[in-house]
Amino acid sequence: MAGRAQSGERTPRYRLYDMHCHLDRIADAAFVARDAEALGLALFCAPVCPDDSERAKRILDTCPNVRIGAGLHPWWIDDGSCNAEDAARAASMAARSRWVGEVGLDFGRVHTGSRAEQFEAFKWICQTCAERAVDGRVFSIHAVHAAGEVLDVLERFGLTGHAACVFHWFSGTSDELARARRLGCYFSVNEMMLATRKGREYARQLPEDRLLLETDYPPKLDTPCPADQIAFALERTLDQLAGLRGSERAELAALIAQTSFRLLDL
Repeated sequence: MAGRAQSGERTPRYRLYDMHCHLDRIADAAFVARDAEALGLALFCAPVCPDDSERAKRILDTCPNVRIGAGLHPWWIDDGSCNAEDAARAASMAARSRWVGEVGLDFGRVHTGSRAEQFEAFKWICQTCAERAVDGRVFSIHAVHAAGEVLDVLERFGLTGHAACVFHWFSGTSDELARARRLGCYFSVNEMMLATRKGREYARQLPEDRLLLETDYPPKLDTPCPADQIAFALERTLDQLAGLRGSERAELAALIAQTSFRLLDL
């Protein structure tokens, strides 16, 4: 039955899994992580630049319910906060890590001026990860007006075949969604995605064994965001997903938790 662990599978340790948040940019992050553990939450922390990845390791690495990615967000390339040297650092860090994110491309109107620099950085990260394969590697991927280009790079380096490629807040075209599904990608869904008609329709179509929850919290970087706020957001997303898909909530929750547990090994 959907949502139940198969024979021989381990049981998830946590009730809910936030598969994409910026925990390191929440005020008092370590305290929030401890509160989250008490609430039964596991978190994938997706730093936006190499400096943040290093800082996250310092403050969160001992938290048993947190996984920390090696990230380089395309916006930080676009606004000049990160350059080619930072891209090289991000690629080196990603190659040594099982968890990678937030990485990707944003070719929306506001960010298209840095298209070439974004592409080179993302390609570099993917190439170095392909050259240094790690069992169970997980990517949390940003793709705005660029899902096709992201998939091109992932396919070029064979990453869809030996890594879990998770599209965070997918907003591409229906053809791009179909392609990502064929390639076995995962999709983390948040409340903002479900606030749009297209997002809700996509949420109905996603394969249940590739469906994940996320918050993308905090709503504003470097501000307070208590653990119960994260939990409530995940619960609301789960409620809405169950309704959209006509699923029994408890079974859907168990299935998503099992998938998340397998990816994060938490």
